Amino acid sequence: MNSSGITVTVLADNTAQGMGLLGEHGLSLWIETAETCVLFDTGQGLVLPHNAARMNVDLDCTDSIVISHGHYDHTGGLSHALSQAPHARLFLHSSALAARFACREGKAREIGMPAGVREDVNARLSSVIWTKGPTEIAVGMFVTGPIPRRSAFEDTGGPFFLDADGKTPDPIEDDQTMWIETRDGMVVLLGCAHAGVVNTLEFIRELTSRRPIRAILGGIHLGSATDERLTGTIESLSHIDVQEMWPCHCTGATATAQLMTVFGGRCHPCGVGTRVEF
Repeated sequence: MNSSGITVTVLADNTAQGMGLLGEHGLSLWIETAETCVLFDTGQGLVLPHNAARMNVDLDCTDSIVISHGHYDHTGGLSHALSQAPHARLFLHSSALAARFACREGKAREIGMPAGVREDVNARLSSVIWTKGPTEIAVGMFVTGPIPRRSAFEDTGGPFFLDADGKTPDPIEDDQTMWIETRDGMVVLLGCAHAGVVNTLEFIRELTSRRPIRAILGGIHLGSATDERLTGTIESLSHIDVQEMWPCHCTGATATAQLMTVFGGRCHPCGVGTRVEF
């Protein structure tokens, strides 16, 4: 590790890079410091146990589990994580337990937290910390809680609903993000940034007296973004002066390519097997 002593390891993502590692549509990040170990999201659960063992990540050591939002591709491995670390505190917003659907062309697909996982969460409510607002996880490590939606060009990123009939749009109000303080600025870990990555970063800047954004790593949900949104996002990231970025999961190939074109060496490939030290 370098002098900040923070390592972020990608345990689940859509892509994998490294011998014997597996990918899936999902996201899970392992954050390790000298003082604590945090699991941020758990993917679908299909690859988490395998990749953790392959990368010598001991989930038994997990002190805290943070859930960015209640979609299956971020919560499916939660039951396994809880079984490995029954002492871990669980940080999530209460809306993460809600039923969720994606509705396209009149067809609904359930995308919320799997029923069995929801049961496991309800069985251990004593260790749940409901994130109604910005919440400290450990020294210098925080979760935002709900993020204000202010930018004119950002939306949730898809046809998301709270009902299978597609009548009640899902604002995904449980969407939240982690940030870690370092000497060089904030390291921001994104689940899907359904609240909008610009809204997210501006909120964190407000909470931290506008300290620099050292890095962002995770999903930015730009896979189906309009040209207007892509342009607005890139312009805003330039204005905020994000020093480095590791886009993955739901960012989308087109958006990732544009980010790499615009930001060059400041934008890095990311997938299962990626380890970044701060």
